[in-house]
Amino acid sequence: MSDADKPAASDADLLARFRSSSNRPRGSDTLGFEMVSVNQAEMRVEALFNADAAFTNPMGQIQGGYLCAMLDDVMSLAGVVTSGMTHVMPTLEMKTSFLRPAMPGQKLRAIGRVVKWGRTIAFTAGELYDSEGRLLATATGTAMPAPFAKFKK
Repeated sequence: MSDADKPAASDADLLARFRSSSNRPRGSDTLGFEMVSVNQAEMRVEALFNADAAFTNPMGQIQGGYLCAMLDDVMSLAGVVTSGMTHVMPTLEMKTSFLRPAMPGQKLRAIGRVVKWGRTIAFTAGELYDSEGRLLATATGTAMPAPFAKFKK
């Protein structure tokens, strides 16, 4: 890899930045977001989320919308990391498949990655696992990378 191809910050630097961020989106905080790993070369991130009892449906399971939000969060962050921390990743479309119920009171592990970064569109994917490593849900998404500057107030 040439110097021009090297990321501006190491994976460890980005992980520390995510862990100490005081300006994390409130939605991520609500979900109990905690970044676990960043891998720029693989265009991949891993995070933990709280399966909070406040997120349950009448059956006592975590409502699917919260699981979608967790997956959307990690897929978008994979894009932010892939861009070198220069772009946000507004989601244009997302499909989620629920494979088994998520139960409250545990940490859910989510993996997000960029499958393909095109000229104007990025394709993402994600998986969500329970605390025993069982696959709960998968998702794919389409996002439109946009420079951070467009979204500053």
